[in-house]
Amino acid sequence: MLDRLMAAAVAFKREIAVYRLVARDPRTPRIAAILLGLAVAHAASPIDLIPDFIPVLGYLDDAIVIPLLVFLARRAIPRNVILDCRRKVEEETLSLTNPEVRATRTEKQVPTS
Repeated sequence: MLDRLMAAAVAFKREIAVYRLVARDPRTPRIAAILLGLAVAHAASPIDLIPDFIPVLGYLDDAIVIPLLVFLARRAIPRNVILDCRRKVEEETLSLTNPEVRATRTEKQVPTS
């Protein structure tokens, strides 16, 4: 159970990184970047459409609005942009977790005389 929860948290964190890159990519349509920005703003904002103290409905708006905004944004984003950004995040994750890859990158960055 804990392993599945940890895996879900890692996957969620990875998707956030992907969408951050997608929103900054020049190939992303403006409307998609705006929708992703609205999803992030709604998630981070202390102001809700329906206040959280109202039982069930308060949290239901967050559970509906944010996925809906992300879904609409994904439909507008070209598939190759998402795949490219996902690949970049995977490469960054691999380089941070694999010492051999990290050492190889460090060697490439050091200028030789």
